[in-house]
Amino acid sequence: MPPLSLAQLERHLLAAADLLRGPLSAHEYQNYLLPLLFLKHASDEYDAASTRIKAAATAQGSSPEQAANLADSPAAHERAGSLYVPPASRWRHLTGAADRIAESRLAPALAAMAAAHPQLTDAFAHLDFTRIGGREGAHADRRLRALIDHFSAVPLHKAALAYPDMIGAAYETLLGNFSSASAGGEFYTPAPVVQLMTELARPAVDARVYDPCVGSGGMLIQAAQYVTEHSGGVAHLQLAGQDANARATVLAAMNLLLHGARHFDLRTGDTLTEPQHGTDFDLVLSNPPFSMDYSRATITAASERMPYGMTPEKGRADWMFVQHMLYSVRGRGGSVFTVLPHGVLFRDGAEGKIRSALLEADVIEAVIALPSGLFTNTSVPACILVLRSPGAKRPDLRGQVLFINADREYRAERARNVMLPQHIEKVTAAFHAAVDVSGFARVVDRRELAANDDNLNIRRYVDNSPPPEPQDVRAHLYGGVPLAEVAAHQPLLEAYGLSPQDLFVERTTDPDYLDFHPEGQRPDTARLNALMAPREADLLAAFTAWWDQGADGFDTLAGRDRAAAGHVGEVREKLLASLLAQLSTIGPLDRHGLAGAFASWWHASRPDVSSLMHNGYAGLVDGWLQEVRGRLEPMPDPSTKKARRPSAAERRTVYEHPVVRALIPGFAAELRAADSAVSMAEPPDGESASSASKAQLRVARARLSLLETGLCLPSDALAGGSRLERERWALHSLGGERDLVHGVLRDRLKAELTHQLQQRRSQLHDRYRKWEEKYAVSYVATEAASAAAGARMWEALRGMGYAD
Repeated sequence: MPPLSLAQLERHLLAAADLLRGPLSAHEYQNYLLPLLFLKHASDEYDAASTRIKAAATAQGSSPEQAANLADSPAAHERAGSLYVPPASRWRHLTGAADRIAESRLAPALAAMAAAHPQLTDAFAHLDFTRIGGREGAHADRRLRALIDHFSAVPLHKAALAYPDMIGAAYETLLGNFSSASAGGEFYTPAPVVQLMTELARPAVDARVYDPCVGSGGMLIQAAQYVTEHSGGVAHLQLAGQDANARATVLAAMNLLLHGARHFDLRTGDTLTEPQHGTDFDLVLSNPPFSMDYSRATITAASERMPYGMTPEKGRADWMFVQHMLYSVRGRGGSVFTVLPHGVLFRDGAEGKIRSALLEADVIEAVIALPSGLFTNTSVPACILVLRSPGAKRPDLRGQVLFINADREYRAERARNVMLPQHIEKVTAAFHAAVDVSGFARVVDRRELAANDDNLNIRRYVDNSPPPEPQDVRAHLYGGVPLAEVAAHQPLLEAYGLSPQDLFVERTTDPDYLDFHPEGQRPDTARLNALMAPREADLLAAFTAWWDQGADGFDTLAGRDRAAAGHVGEVREKLLASLLAQLSTIGPLDRHGLAGAFASWWHASRPDVSSLMHNGYAGLVDGWLQEVRGRLEPMPDPSTKKARRPSAAERRTVYEHPVVRALIPGFAAELRAADSAVSMAEPPDGESASSASKAQLRVARARLSLLETGLCLPSDALAGGSRLERERWALHSLGGERDLVHGVLRDRLKAELTHQLQQRRSQLHDRYRKWEEKYAVSYVATEAASAAAGARMWEALRGMGYAD
C-alpha cells in the first residue's frame, strides 16, 4: 500500500470529526479525536517496532520465545525510539468491543497508557467518552464503534506515512481548525506567531525550555523542531510546561509525544500561585492569558519571584506572569520571549513603575508589535516582549531597547489576519540585525525612554503610517512634476535601471520641474512593463544560474533519516545566503523581497523536504502521485457509509498539482479543451436539445470523463495503467526523479520571485499614475480650456441667433 499523504490523513481525520456532529460543539472534537489518534498511532508504531525487534533478535540467534519477550520489553522499545504500549492500550483490544466501550475498553486503555509513561500521569482522568452519545449517553457505543472502525481503516505507523513527522503535522492542523471553531481558543497560539517567537529565540541544542502557560504545547514543539532542523536531534533538549487547565496539559502531552519528544515535564496547576518548576531554565517561550485576574494573597514567595512590583489584582496579571518568567531563567541567565497585550506597554500606575524598574535593571531587550486579528480568542492588539536576565542582554543593545513595528505584516483572510513566512522573515531579520529600518525598526536609548516616562507604546518610537502625499502648488497651477518628488522615489527607479528622463521630458526653462510627454506618448501599462522588463529578465536569468549551482544541496538530504535532520537548517541557511549574495545586486528586488520569496517557498516546500529525507527522490515523486490519487478518490462519510466524489472545482485544483504538470505537461490544456467542449454542447437555459446536440453532448462528456478517470486510476483498472503511472515508470527507467523534483522546487521558488516582482512592478505603476492624476492637467490649462470652450459656445449661440 502506498504511503499515506498528509492531505489524505487530514481528510481521514476530518471525516472522523463528522461522526461527532450533534452532541458536541466543534471545539470539543479535539478532546475525543486526539486521544484516539494518539492511541492508534502509538499502537501501530508499537506493532511495527515489535516486528523489527523480533526480526533483529531472531537474526542474532534468539529463540522465537526470546524474540517475542524482547519485542514486548519497554526498554527495547525505548532503544528503538517507539513508545511502549501496554497490552490493555493496544488498538486490537479496542476493536473487539461492542458495548460499554468507553467504560470497559477505552478508559482502561488510556489509564494503562498513562501509567506506563510518567509524562501522561493523570492526563486522561477528566475524559468522559460517554458524552459523545448525547445527553443520556445512549448513542456513545454506536459513535465510538464507528470512530474505532474509521481509525482502523488506515495504518498510522511511520512507515505507512509519507514522512515521519506527518502525524504531528496533522495534529497541529486539527488543533488549528478546532481552535478556529472555538469561542475561546485558549489553548492554541496561531502557528505563525509560535514560529516567529522560535525564530527570534533560536533555542540551543541543549537548552532547557519552559512554558508556564503551556496550552497545547505549540511553543515547546516548535523549539524542538527548530533544534532538530539545526542540529539533527533533541536528545539533549529539556522541555517543561505548566497550565492551570488539565485538558490543556493532556493536549500538550499527546502533542509532544506525537512529535517525537520524550524528555519533557508537564504539570497542572496555577502557575502564579502553584509554580511547580524551578529557576534553571535557559529559555521561556509563552503566551499567557491576557489581562487575567489574580489574588496577591495566593502568590507564593512574592518578594523573591516578583521583585519589580505588584500590579492591581483585577485584570492586570500580565506583568506578574512576566516576572515569574524572569524568575524561572534566573539560575541560568536565560531569556524570555512572551506575547502580551499592548496595554502593558503604556498603562501607568503600578504597571508603569514595574516597566521603569525593568528598564532600570536593563532586562527589556525588544518590543515587537504584532498585527491585529491574529488570535481567535481576542481582538486585543498584542506584542512580543523580549527580556534577558540581568547582565545577559546583547552587548549592542545594553542600555537600549529595540522596537519593531510589524502591525502591517499580515495578509487579511476571511476569519482573521495571518502572518505569512515572508512577514516572519522580515521581523526575524530586523531583530537579529538590531539596526534602524525606517518605518519598521529602531533602537531607542534608555534616556529617550525615560524622557517619555518609560512609555513603551511602539508607535511613539516607530511610526509606520504612510507619509502624506506631497502637493506642489506651482505644479498644480502651471503643470509639470516637481523633480524633488521624483528624486524621493529614486531607489524605485534605480531598481529598474531607470532615470526620470525615461518617464518625463526635461524642462529646459525650469530644471526643478519635469514635463509629461504629450498624450498618446506617455508611458502606459505596456510601456512601463517594457521599461522594467530587462532588469526582471536579468534577475530571473541570474536565479536560474543560481539554482543550477546550488540545488545540489538537496542531494545531501535525499534518503537521509531523522538522525541527519540537522542538515535541513544548514541547507536552508546556505541556500538563502547564496541567493541574497547573487541576486540582491541586480536590482528589482531588495534583500527583504528576496528573503520573503525564499521564506514562502521554503514553508510551502517543507513537507516535500521531509519526504525527500525519508524517501529519497523516487519516494517523493511516488508520494506526490499518491497525494493526487488521494485527493481524487471518493471521500468516505463514516456516518452514512456512502462516498462523495470530489467536486469539479476540487478536481481542477488537483490537476494543477506540480507532478501532473511535470509528467503530463499538456494535460491541463487537454482538460480545458474537453471542459469547453462540454460547455459548448450544452443547450442554452430554457431550450431543449436536439437529438444531434444530445449525442454531441454525450461524446463531449465521455471525452471529459475519460481524461479524468484515466489520469491516475490504479494499474489494474486500465490496460497499461493510468497516464500518470505510465509516465512515472518511463521517468523511472531514465532515472529522472531527481531532475523532476529539482524542477518542481525550482518552479515553485520562481513563482514566488515572480509574485514579488509583480508587487514591485505595481509600485512603479501606482507611483506614475499618482503623478499623472495630480499634475497631468494644470489649473491654468483647465482655465484656458474652459475659456476656449466658453468662447466656442457663445460663437455657436450667435450663429443660431440666440446671442449678440
